[in-house]
Amino acid sequence: MKLCLAFLFMLYVASVGASNVLQTNSDTTISTFNKDYVYEVKKARSEIRIDGVIEEPDWQAAQKADTFFKVLPVDSGYATQPSTILMTYDDKALYLAQIFYDTIAGKRVMESFRRDFAFGNNDNLLVFFDTFLDQTNGFSFGVSASGAKWDGTMSNGSAVSLDWDCKWESKTKHYNDRWVTEMRIPFKSVRYPRGSQTWFTNFSRLDLKANEKSSWAPVPRQFPTASLAYTGVMNFEEPLPKPKPQISVIPYVFGGISKDYEAGTDASYRKDFGFDAKIGISSSMNLDLTYNPDFAQVEVDRQIANIDRFELFFPEKRQFFLENGDLFSSYGYNTSTPFFSRRIGLDAPVLAGARLTGKIGNDLRLGLMTMTTEKTSDFLARNFTVVSLQKKVFARSNIGFIAVNKQYFDVPSDTSMYNRVVGVDYNLASANNFWSGKFFYHRSFQPGNPDKQYSQGASVTYKTKHLTLGLYETSIGENYLAEAGYVRRTGYNFLGTKAGYNFVPNKKVVSHGPSAQIDNYYDKDYNKIEHEYDFSYHFQFQDRSEFELSYKNFYVKLLEDFNPTSDATNFLPVGSDYHFGAVSAEFTSTRKTLFNWRAEATKGSFYSGDIQFVEGEIGYRFQPYVNLTMNFNFTDMDLGAPFDREQFFLIGPKMDITFSDKIFWSTFVQYNEQVDNLNINSRFQWRYQPVSDIYLVYTDNYFTGNWNSRNRAVVLKMTYWFN
Repeated sequence: MKLCLAFLFMLYVASVGASNVLQTNSDTTISTFNKDYVYEVKKARSEIRIDGVIEEPDWQAAQKADTFFKVLPVDSGYATQPSTILMTYDDKALYLAQIFYDTIAGKRVMESFRRDFAFGNNDNLLVFFDTFLDQTNGFSFGVSASGAKWDGTMSNGSAVSLDWDCKWESKTKHYNDRWVTEMRIPFKSVRYPRGSQTWFTNFSRLDLKANEKSSWAPVPRQFPTASLAYTGVMNFEEPLPKPKPQISVIPYVFGGISKDYEAGTDASYRKDFGFDAKIGISSSMNLDLTYNPDFAQVEVDRQIANIDRFELFFPEKRQFFLENGDLFSSYGYNTSTPFFSRRIGLDAPVLAGARLTGKIGNDLRLGLMTMTTEKTSDFLARNFTVVSLQKKVFARSNIGFIAVNKQYFDVPSDTSMYNRVVGVDYNLASANNFWSGKFFYHRSFQPGNPDKQYSQGASVTYKTKHLTLGLYETSIGENYLAEAGYVRRTGYNFLGTKAGYNFVPNKKVVSHGPSAQIDNYYDKDYNKIEHEYDFSYHFQFQDRSEFELSYKNFYVKLLEDFNPTSDATNFLPVGSDYHFGAVSAEFTSTRKTLFNWRAEATKGSFYSGDIQFVEGEIGYRFQPYVNLTMNFNFTDMDLGAPFDREQFFLIGPKMDITFSDKIFWSTFVQYNEQVDNLNINSRFQWRYQPVSDIYLVYTDNYFTGNWNSRNRAVVLKMTYWFN
């Protein structure tokens, strides 16, 4: 209890730290560190054509944001190559023009035409808008040098979710000494409060040829340029038009054929329809509806070699669950969270669902989701309902409340089947972003309600340009159960700390430094059951390549039998304990070259024996049309008698072809000896209208031992956005 109180006191002190105060033209008092960086947006007097040619009179009259500060490799001085941003607006849209000068010899880096491009693999412009002035949530738009679009919602002060799409226009043109983009962003595509006349904003440029990241409003190098704590201010000449509720409907039809060779069943045919709908309840509140959703077009998970004792965590990729997903997924830690949307539809199709998300005023966010899955021969029908409330406090922190209910249908009359979790989280984000942290307490409920159904944790991190310090604490009761969440393990107490120091000489080695992380796990009586000590030294070079050396030391006392091999007859017995450790070296190449790679090699002891493995990824671009990558892993594990020595490969070549900014084709092959499987997933996408697509998806699985087919499917899906 004393430890928890100490954590809370530290979080409180950090939350109420000093901040700079700005009085906006709407009489709202807010804090921002870049209050002196102000862009005055003049109203357009004539039509702006989105053609990549900056010639209209309104562009000539617009204020120029043409001083960009370096963020990486160091946050001192001005960017090597000049940049200019211009903005104007009318009653329907915001217009932005960008001129990025580029006279360094060599090709501009442009990976592909694919929307929501990989940030670090492209020369690009990103723009961040904080429309509610809360320095926590916002919108991001951007373009790469190929003209590919980027759009996403922002949460937690800097995180960008690219799974949000909206309708907007852009056009990019290239010249010998510069590349230029014009953008038109309709006001109906974003949300802002009524009477809005001031937003926070920042502009970020990644210039891979110069090995620099820069921004208009300066940002410390330890933070991403998306940090809303360090935005500048944009003032509109006149208040923005009254936001109007928007309604869009996205119907889809799909059909397919599949055959399960492993089960020996006949081919099955499927044809059906469904829809998504987005209804603007207010300027800041949206209702999303779905009926009979189909997620066949979602990219398959990347497989990994699994020699761990616990369930693996794979991120959510289904779009319906991702917009404003932080309202539901940010509770607890990533090792113990009460709601994990991938639990929905994992073992039975989703029938229908609804989700209400948005803001009530400037400081309160609401999330409400309810989803129902169908009854199958193996599983009862179930409903998943989640309520989340998040209230901003102090400079940028918030307090959140969550309630999760998983209810079973069609159970016997004398039986009750349910699982519920309620909890509260305090999330620290100091005004200057140096302090971050969390305190949470969750409680589960199920029939019988035994004791020790709690999940509790606290953390605090302090991060500057040179120094990183962190303290972490977790306690999970042995009977805590979150069926709709992700809980890696139960019945333990955890104490951890980390420390790191970064030297920044800004020479061929831009930065380097040591770090250490000490994690200890205890049983309910605080007897140690496990530890992981990680000591490393990291180097970052001028071309943005990186190298790291590390040593990890482990102690494990097994609380249940464990077998990391495919040997079905032998296991490491419960109660046995092991000390082991390994040395690793990892290198990541620069991303500006057409050929790039990453590799990690590890060698050491492992439980009762030894292990060595090498893993990584290689890639080559025929920019901007073809991107070839291959991830790989080779593991050699020998636990000693009576176990057999195991050696297995995991190889995943992927081909991504972007014929244009509307037509894409990707094929991902994964050969995994550990699970005796070869998987092929090939996906063709044609965006024939804005946010409207046709998908053709082919999947196939084979046994790698005899190369017999396990199952095969082809799916065709068409969506159309009515707005």
